[in-house]
Amino acid sequence: MRPVTDRDSAQWWERVAGHEFVVQRCDSCGTLRFPARAYCHRCRTDRWHWQPIAPTGRVESWIVSHQPFLPGATEPYVVVTVRLSQAPECVMYGNWAVPEPPVAGRPARAVFTVVEEGFSLINWRPLE
Repeated sequence: MRPVTDRDSAQWWERVAGHEFVVQRCDSCGTLRFPARAYCHRCRTDRWHWQPIAPTGRVESWIVSHQPFLPGATEPYVVVTVRLSQAPECVMYGNWAVPEPPVAGRPARAVFTVVEEGFSLINWRPLE
């Protein structure tokens, strides 16, 4: 089972499948944004491009999920939100890919997890 994509997220998922860590950058005002959307929340333009950034950030918060959202997912599992280092207005979510519990403020690094051919997820682990 794959996430349902829409007009705004389809290209982002394609880039994740290619193990690219990107956010949108507004061509008018330079605002970095995630999740993907058609218009800039700051200046309302619809001109933008994908901007590669460092796959790092700091853990903002987390939850322990007991609901399997993908076939084969083991439960419980930890989902974190991470504030991105090079795009501090953006937070990205993903599974916590290590057994030790996350800590708010802890530096983290994104890792790509291949689910099946052509489909990957971004998960997070402590930054070593």
